Amino acid sequence: MDLNSASTVVLQVLTQATSQDTAVLKPAEEQLKQWEIQPGFYSVLLNIFTNHTLDVNVRWLAVLYFKNGIDRYWRRVAPHALSEEEKSTLRAGLITNFNEPVNQIATQISVLIAKVARLDCPRQWPELIPTLLESVKVQDDLRQHRALLTFYHVTKTLASKRLAADRKLFYDLASGIYSFACSLWNHHTDTFLQQIFTGDEAAATNSLERTLLSLKVLRKLTVHGFVEPHRNVEVMVSDRCLYLHICRWFMKLLDFLDQHPFSFTPLIQRSLEFAVSYVFTEAGEGVAFERFIVQCMNFIKMIVKNYAYKPSKRFEDSSPETLEAHKIKTSFFTYPTLMEICRRLVSHYFLLTEEELTMWEEDPEGFTVEETGGDSWKYSLRPCTEVLFIDIFHEYNQTLTPVLLEMVHSLQGPTNVEDTNALLIKDAVYNAVGLAAYELFDSVDFDQWFKNQLLAELQVSHNRYKPIRRRVIWLIGQWISVKFKSDMRPMLYEAIRNLLQDQDLVFFFNFCSPVDDFEFRTDQFLPYLESMFTLLFQLLQEVTECDTKMHVLHVLSCVIERVNIQIRPYVGCLVQYLPLLWKQSEEHNMLRCAILTTLIHLIQGLGADSKNLYPFLLPIIQLSTDVSQPPHVYLLEDGLELWLVTLENSPCLTPELLRIFQNMSALLELSSENLRTCFKIINAYIFLSSPEFLQMYSGDLCRSFCELLKDITTEGQVQVLKVVETVLKVNPALGPQMFQPLLPSVFRGIIDGERYPVVMSTYLGVIGRVLLQNASFFSLLLSQMACECGQELLGNMIEMWVDRMDNITQPERRKLSALALLSLLPSDNSVIQDKFCGIINISVEGLHDVMTEDPETRTYKDCMLMSHFEEPKVTEDEEPPTEQDKRKKMLALKDPVHTVSLQQFVYEKLKAQQELLGEQAFQALMETVDTEIVTQLQEFLQGF
Repeated sequence: MDLNSASTVVLQVLTQATSQDTAVLKPAEEQLKQWEIQPGFYSVLLNIFTNHTLDVNVRWLAVLYFKNGIDRYWRRVAPHALSEEEKSTLRAGLITNFNEPVNQIATQISVLIAKVARLDCPRQWPELIPTLLESVKVQDDLRQHRALLTFYHVTKTLASKRLAADRKLFYDLASGIYSFACSLWNHHTDTFLQQIFTGDEAAATNSLERTLLSLKVLRKLTVHGFVEPHRNVEVMVSDRCLYLHICRWFMKLLDFLDQHPFSFTPLIQRSLEFAVSYVFTEAGEGVAFERFIVQCMNFIKMIVKNYAYKPSKRFEDSSPETLEAHKIKTSFFTYPTLMEICRRLVSHYFLLTEEELTMWEEDPEGFTVEETGGDSWKYSLRPCTEVLFIDIFHEYNQTLTPVLLEMVHSLQGPTNVEDTNALLIKDAVYNAVGLAAYELFDSVDFDQWFKNQLLAELQVSHNRYKPIRRRVIWLIGQWISVKFKSDMRPMLYEAIRNLLQDQDLVFFFNFCSPVDDFEFRTDQFLPYLESMFTLLFQLLQEVTECDTKMHVLHVLSCVIERVNIQIRPYVGCLVQYLPLLWKQSEEHNMLRCAILTTLIHLIQGLGADSKNLYPFLLPIIQLSTDVSQPPHVYLLEDGLELWLVTLENSPCLTPELLRIFQNMSALLELSSENLRTCFKIINAYIFLSSPEFLQMYSGDLCRSFCELLKDITTEGQVQVLKVVETVLKVNPALGPQMFQPLLPSVFRGIIDGERYPVVMSTYLGVIGRVLLQNASFFSLLLSQMACECGQELLGNMIEMWVDRMDNITQPERRKLSALALLSLLPSDNSVIQDKFCGIINISVEGLHDVMTEDPETRTYKDCMLMSHFEEPKVTEDEEPPTEQDKRKKMLALKDPVHTVSLQQFVYEKLKAQQELLGEQAFQALMETVDTEIVTQLQEFLQGF
């Protein structure tokens, strides 16, 4: 591409590409795409975006196309790679002038120079760093800033490379320029402070930008440029200077501490002194602003929690560096210091502010959502304060427990509602006791405190006592899984119901804890179920915040899950409201996830009655599990679980429920972590209505399974084969034909002696079903396989079956193996007779597995036999059987494993074999069996 002639044409097309008219824009974009691989194109772009007289939008677009071209065509091995000559010209042109007047374009140019540097610096671009170092010294403000901006992006990019050779190059670079970077930062910092002192605000702003860029460069060099920073004098001197400018250095320090804890050891004492003095003494009052306080607290927390500073249980196993750091920490965190930190955290930082109290009154829902939301403890003062308290209390609990208990004892009895400060202090102390619940387990008799103090606090109805009532409920929620007697729950439920009746929104948030813990007893909660559920449902309708609705749904889900079928009389209103809520939540996928979870528990509670929800329920399942729909990214996991429980509780298969299975093929192709649930869903359809389902989908399923088995884990193979086994169990006549393409590989797996026991066990279960329940198909399969292999396979199969019987651990499959092999008798086939001993061995093993002796009659009975279906008696703590559980029971009544007596079957087959061969030949056959096995067999067959 000739630069002179091409520049005008490229400029025109770039101008068209900035148009808002798609008729002009699209052809221009297509033309630019074709030019991307033309030699000289990027040189033209360089000329265009460095020409400051051209339109800004055109120059911006030229920079972007250049930057994208680096990713695609700069590497030597890339298709249509740029020539070395053109790259050399471009590199030189990029660093000729640092005078870009537009900030956004200047940033993009810096980024693209860094991209080239990542690939070419220092070998192909040795002049880059020296040019940058010279350019940041110039007096021209614009050139200096742009050069410094580029210096930062280049340093950041080179620091991110992780190969050993690249790390070595960056170490060399850092050691060579570290002193210069320090002096650069010091210079700009001093200039900034002088300009602040003289009142030159505009110049100070410019200097501050340079100071921050210099600091970012220094941070990358310090954290990533040295293997052991503490052994480099320049680095340590540099870090000790940080106390002059601590506000600007906090991020560097935190990174440094995180990446190089032992290099930081000499700074632990001074860092703690600085941070603690400003945050927990009068020195910081009126001086420290919130972000500074947060950084100081993060600093203290990282030192307290740092595992590198914690010695092993046996001190002598700890490294000298660890012991040194631990010694410094121990000498600093004395009892007076810890006591002051604890008291200040609770009595100063835990106090609700005037702004928070006002927000509570004016917007209680917004206040609740904000306080329980996802603000990171790293940046927000309140969560940061609480995290620091938890970590310090955990680390020094023996020292701090008496301090906190003393604060609790000073607050016994009711508090004057007119004394706002006293109320705030009590709220703060209760907050501390909740946060430290696990640490205080042995020191607080929470049951007595609840009865004697906290319960009474909940009954104070004055509006100003609202913070205490709320805090007490939260406090109980924290302790409920730590230490709270079960027989006190009814008193708690009563108190919560009263609070909900008062429509105190903020109280419901911790209602979940008393319901969702290990010692929950349904009988204690049932007297409150109707009123609680009604109040929670009213709350769900009234609240407006998405997060709040999610939390209410979570509480409702917990209630439904706990009481199960006993929720049925009360869910009518919720069932009617959920379709509206689903429609309203179209833009809120996380709320929709909460609705799905609620529906899962609701279906489990409603059982077969859930069929009434299908007009609303099935479209939700369809949407949630359709991988072509964008919401599936959020909804798929819960949607699959809902699909499964819907099938398990469905009384019959509806056309709409059958149609949803069209989503399954794409789901199986994903081969994701949800595959196990997909297999459960397929099994559920088979149990629900095998003929209809298999007639419509068996072909698709078989194809999907064949693809899956090509590239799937051992566990995945087992899941696929279990589905096939289920099909054979439910439909022994047609099942083998439907999944015929899969069966040869199963047969070969047995013959070849599959090495994974669980896979081998499943192989034998599949073939055992075919052999026992569809002997004609088994004969066809055996003939087909023998023709393919050119040899007789039946003997090999029986031999391998006998050899691998120990791989089968499930009693049902072990009995199935015995029945299947016995079904080969009577036979005059020499191969079967040759393996007669092995068949008898497996039969006796099976008898040992299933036969139980009646101690009175001294007779044996097959314990797996089932004669009729009985509704199981379910206790309060047990979940009632689903419709699928009932279907499985009914299927078991047709399964030979549960309908055929193995004892009777063995007797009949041996008798038939004897009649076929005659007494003498049969006895000769029996003599091939070990005498001990024969004795055991005779004992089992007594009475026949």
